[in-house]
Amino acid sequence: MTADLPGRDWPNRAASRTVRAAGLNWHVQVMGSGPVLLLAHGTGAATHSWRDLAPALARHFTVVAPDLPGHGYTEAPAAARLSLPGMAKSLGALLVALNMQPVVAAGHSAGAAILARMALDGLPSLRALVSLNGAFVPLQGVPGQVFSPIARLLVGLPGLPQLFAWRARDPGVVQKLLAATGSTLDAEGVRLYAQAVRRPDHAASALAMMAHWDLRPLLADLPRLRVPLLLVAGAGDRTVPPQQSAQVRDLVPGAALAMLPGLGHLAHEERAAEVAGLITGFCRTHGVLPPACPS
Repeated sequence: MTADLPGRDWPNRAASRTVRAAGLNWHVQVMGSGPVLLLAHGTGAATHSWRDLAPALARHFTVVAPDLPGHGYTEAPAAARLSLPGMAKSLGALLVALNMQPVVAAGHSAGAAILARMALDGLPSLRALVSLNGAFVPLQGVPGQVFSPIARLLVGLPGLPQLFAWRARDPGVVQKLLAATGSTLDAEGVRLYAQAVRRPDHAASALAMMAHWDLRPLLADLPRLRVPLLLVAGAGDRTVPPQQSAQVRDLVPGAALAMLPGLGHLAHEERAAEVAGLITGFCRTHGVLPPACPS
């Protein structure tokens, strides 16, 4: 299926474009000017997740925000390419097609893992990496033993993505899914997630991504990450416990941790201005942006 541009009600629609890379048609939003900052959303999300954060960052950066493969309005690849290495490779090919070399990268949840994989495998332009409730740690115990096999089984069930997309027509279903993250979104935020998951290709790709995800190699490699890392964690995150961000901070030399009280897994949507301030402040500390002018 060929990717298309989102409708006029999609956030930051004026910044949208279609780009061909890695054998896929991508929906990408580009806005602002300055050093290039790459945004990578999490599983089941799309560029709508950055509806407030991207414009705030565009005051200081050239923001590049794609829909990841199979998500939102980007074409879906073969399911096996939705693994962590596969997603990292595809996103790298997109950067080549765009002729963009990010100096900063910020990822949410699984998006943070993709960016860390890219940084470890060679992204020489990168000078700062920001994790927003990053999903770096594999599920432990019994959930870790059964989750991926069940996800693989679900991916193989015919008609399941269509059923999931149909159920998402009920706003209450989407509201419950979002509430389970520990975040509280406004009505517009809920509507946009519902709009995304009502697309069967989006639902199928989110399931396939979970089925092919293996974080163990990344976790083992994190101690050799040398890009300055800021871990932003919502204290109320019910999807990726904030203790995992503390664990990663202790693994990565020089990593910093910023805890956000009262916020959940979608903290960057709940308080975009606060998260933008953390990112720009981190970039000033590491010389990506000039020091702030004294007020």
